Amino acid sequence: MSNENVKTGLEAYNAKVAKAIARFPERGNLPEQRLYTPLDVEKTDYGTDIGFPGQYPFTRGVQPTMYRGRFWTMRMYAGFSTAEESNKRYRYLIESGATGLSCAFDLPTQIGYDSDDAISEGEVGKVGVAIDSLADMEILFDKIDLGKVSTSMTINAPASVLLAMYIAVGEKQGVSADKLKGTIQNDILKEYAARGTYIFPPKPSMRLITNIFEYCSQSVPNWNTISISGYHIREAGSTAAQEIAFTIADGIAYVEAAIKAGLNVDDFAGRLSFFWNAHNNVLEEVSKFRASRRLWAKVMKERFGATNPKSWMLRVHTQTAGSMLTAQQPENNIVRVALQTAAAVMGGTQSLHTNSKDEALALPTEDSVRIALRTQQIVAYESGLADVIDPLAGSYYVEALTNKIEEEAQNYIKKIDDLGGAVNAIEQGYIQKEIQDSAYKWQMDVEKGAKTIVGVNKFQIEEKPVEGLLKVDASVGELQKKKLADLRAKRDNAAVEKALAALKKACQDEHANLMPVILEAVKTYATLGEICGVMREVFGEYQAHVSL
Repeated sequence: MSNENVKTGLEAYNAKVAKAIARFPERGNLPEQRLYTPLDVEKTDYGTDIGFPGQYPFTRGVQPTMYRGRFWTMRMYAGFSTAEESNKRYRYLIESGATGLSCAFDLPTQIGYDSDDAISEGEVGKVGVAIDSLADMEILFDKIDLGKVSTSMTINAPASVLLAMYIAVGEKQGVSADKLKGTIQNDILKEYAARGTYIFPPKPSMRLITNIFEYCSQSVPNWNTISISGYHIREAGSTAAQEIAFTIADGIAYVEAAIKAGLNVDDFAGRLSFFWNAHNNVLEEVSKFRASRRLWAKVMKERFGATNPKSWMLRVHTQTAGSMLTAQQPENNIVRVALQTAAAVMGGTQSLHTNSKDEALALPTEDSVRIALRTQQIVAYESGLADVIDPLAGSYYVEALTNKIEEEAQNYIKKIDDLGGAVNAIEQGYIQKEIQDSAYKWQMDVEKGAKTIVGVNKFQIEEKPVEGLLKVDASVGELQKKKLADLRAKRDNAAVEKALAALKKACQDEHANLMPVILEAVKTYATLGEICGVMREVFGEYQAHVSL
């Protein structure tokens, strides 16, 4: 059909729609445009040539065969209470068919404090597992072969310490560092902008990240050294375009820092990974995934001059949207997660965690986790969505929306560049304010009824209190304190002091790579709090920007 014929048909269609709306007004909260045609795709610079999967700019996926070759990694996120309890959950997940593990750590671990520190009181083991030393990490992965399992660790400010512990456990199991596979989140910029579990100021934090890039490129080559995370930016209230824009801007900052530290872009870029949120609007999410791959490919090739095709690939782990789970009618969350799973799969994710139905109320039970894992398995084996590569390619709407999201994200990235990059944009409060404004608008739409949340502002029912929720025993904190006291009594404290002194000296030398020194300290059973305490002493602590 020629463009002129499309235009003529569109005029006739719009006339009919106008008459219909006069009789039946459209519901609110819909896109302004109702129908998409070839004109909506062709009116952009991108045109209709979207290329092939596995080829630059990877709009259609980073692998030529995608799920026809193998499914995404079904990586279930878990961690609570003690290392012993979390180890039981991990082994249960592996027995249930999970193909990767994803570790959740408690708040004291995330901000570099031991369980017996006064600041940790009441938080030990609550939102994740408490890891105070190599001894806890050994228990966490007891009877789990690190040579066979791929592990993701959601840890940022003290990522270097937790990675060192994982490497040390691998050595004790007889698995050399070059055989380890997995990911550390290690994304400190989004902590300043959206999440809050930071420790050190930006400059030493960026040094730690580039130290990890360098160390792993030489010693742990199969490890993904960072998972640049849009997930928490979206959870904080951003739009889809903001999620990928702010995250890719962070990615640009990390690449620039690594190059400035003397690394060659193609030596580390292939191990960068991303972390997206799978939200409720299925087709918008599919388009977001496709736009993000194309945008990152262009950034790496055109802006940084990367020549290795692996450096151009945006490889992504996805988690379904925790912020979209409701405490009201929690069974509805199973449906939400299924749709979000479909969006992530049609969008081409490389790995996926599905949230459990009861996570708006508590940590998930084993039964809830099994349903969440089965959701992925049903989509993989029964839905047919994984049978075809990029199944929505060529959809007028999806292609137009992919272009629109990319354009919006590019505009944000240009604004951040004009402000001097992501670090400056965060320090000026720009990114935080954009997220806050979007979150406020979304909440106002819910409260005014312009946006419907089933079971929350519409279709409510009388509900009884939910029974059988998982509760973390209050004694966990005391148990961790006792384990720490026993550890300090049994270890070689002279060796610990020597290792911590070496770490302090290395921290003071801005040219030293801290990873080997941290690894040696970990092997003496120096605790997380002791190691981070030394770095706090040298680097100081970050004070949050306050927007007025």
